[in-house]
Amino acid sequence: MTGALMEARGLTRRFGSVTALDGVDFDLKPGEIHCLFGENGAGKSTLASILAGVIAPDDGALAVGGGPRRYGSPADAIADGVGMVHQHFALVEAFTVLENLMVGLPGRGWRPDRAGLAVRARALAEDLGIALDPAARVSTLSVGERQWIEILKSLMEAGRILILDEPTAVLTPEESRRLFAMLDGLKRRGLGIVLVSHKLVEVMQSDRVTVLRRGRKVATLATADTDPGTLTRMMIGASPPPEGTQAPRAAGAVVVETRALTSAESAGGVPARDVSLTIRAGEIVGVAGVAGNGQAALFDMLAGALAPASGEIVIDGARVSPVSPTEMMRRGVRCIPEDRFRQGLVGEMSISENLMLGRHRAAPFRRGPFVDYGAADRVAANVIDAFRIATTGPQARAASLSGGNAQKVLLAREMAPGGRVLLANQPTRGLDVGVVATVHAALRAKRDEGAAVLLASEELDDLLALCDRILVMFRGRVMAAMSARDADVERIGALMAGRQPEAAA
Repeated sequence: MTGALMEARGLTRRFGSVTALDGVDFDLKPGEIHCLFGENGAGKSTLASILAGVIAPDDGALAVGGGPRRYGSPADAIADGVGMVHQHFALVEAFTVLENLMVGLPGRGWRPDRAGLAVRARALAEDLGIALDPAARVSTLSVGERQWIEILKSLMEAGRILILDEPTAVLTPEESRRLFAMLDGLKRRGLGIVLVSHKLVEVMQSDRVTVLRRGRKVATLATADTDPGTLTRMMIGASPPPEGTQAPRAAGAVVVETRALTSAESAGGVPARDVSLTIRAGEIVGVAGVAGNGQAALFDMLAGALAPASGEIVIDGARVSPVSPTEMMRRGVRCIPEDRFRQGLVGEMSISENLMLGRHRAAPFRRGPFVDYGAADRVAANVIDAFRIATTGPQARAASLSGGNAQKVLLAREMAPGGRVLLANQPTRGLDVGVVATVHAALRAKRDEGAAVLLASEELDDLLALCDRILVMFRGRVMAAMSARDADVERIGALMAGRQPEAAA
């Protein structure tokens, strides 16, 4: 295509028997944001990774600036002026900000010019409105600050093309607006920007959008000529299930109570500090906050994975002691953890086996003293169909699934009937709009069963649509608590950034 910064034709990539990308064409123009939009497992991240040299295509051709390319590594792409912000952080925590910015930059030699690079980094950061301390250790930075460093690093690498894979996942609403203002400035300088996003509000800020479904390109459209409903129907091949409404209802008795709950400073990440809350039967209580502000410690304590340093957990009026996973499961606590692979699923086990974890002694998985593997496979097949999981079948290993599809397996297991308490930590992270509606319906169903639900999410739309009450956490403490009816995005966003309730009101 004449005038294209980057052009791909017939890109195909297979992982074993799964074709992740099937003959996809794509082009990027100077001064535009071109969004990749699709379901989980549609091939968005695979395409972005090929464009950035992270993986090589099995078939197809790539050209940059009119010349053919076949990248052997991300270093080749960086040397070509292509930078990428990955969905998961690629920073070295033990390094300083400056040292992380140096990693991967071409032409540095064996004695890089640290002072010159620091000056360049500060100038770029100031130009983009990013606070930067080159000497700070990455391990001391918040999740949002780390994302800005990832973006700055990629901009220093990207001479002409910037690829962003879900860049706002850990940013506050205010920080997300800053990011898109920055991208508008980069467009005006002639950069081409590839944006991978499942958030329709972000998709609609692009110039063009390419819709992918099951590894194939459905269409490329000018964003101004389409709308969210049309894009969603193209993405899933049908209209998404309708969202339920939040009707006022009386909550039941208190099921869960924490009293001045505090985790140890050495527990890793930001500890929870002096957290007191209640959750009633038939109620969803939301926890708003950027990842890394104490939510993980709070959920780990409630799930029994982390013993409190001080404070109490009370379930159905009885103090929990000792706090352990076995005791919490005995009391009916179910948990959707934040890290689906490290905490939720066993990668080397099949989908069928993962769905049985913690339930293998109960129907329908037990036949006399033995596990009924046939029944487990039938349950798994039903889950794969109901949650639209892109996989080869019940015996596929969990490690072979994309992040979104792995999350669906975890959701299906933990939201199965039964359970007195449901802890849901980021249950919609990385999911497309069709599956998000399904997750919302499942959370409402658990609430309507009479379960007490605690929901942590960086997606404020989740909290406003689902919750009866919302707490906002910042640096381990509850900044404010409010009825969902009294909440709004601006107020919650300000509290998430650490502004006091009086200033945020």
